[in-house]
Amino acid sequence: MKNQVRLAQLRVQAMLQIKQLIQSKLEKLNEEQLGQVADYIDFLQFRALWVSLRERESNLAALYSEFDGEDLALAEQGIEEYAEMLRRED
Repeated sequence: MKNQVRLAQLRVQAMLQIKQLIQSKLEKLNEEQLGQVADYIDFLQFRALWVSLRERESNLAALYSEFDGEDLALAEQGIEEYAEMLRRED
């Protein structure tokens, strides 16, 4: 448990150091370079969103395939009941 807490603290500390390093580098950039950095950040955020959507799509596909047999059985049962209802009307 102590190791996990220490590891988490080290990660937070490393993240803060990275943020400080990035901030100091950003302060030295000109306007054009800052625009390029902003574009790259937009790209990174878009890519993260795209990966997240692909993972959700994959999870949904697995979920659908897990229940496709049950769905088919329910659909066939519903069709049989519907066909029986039509026969009674005739």
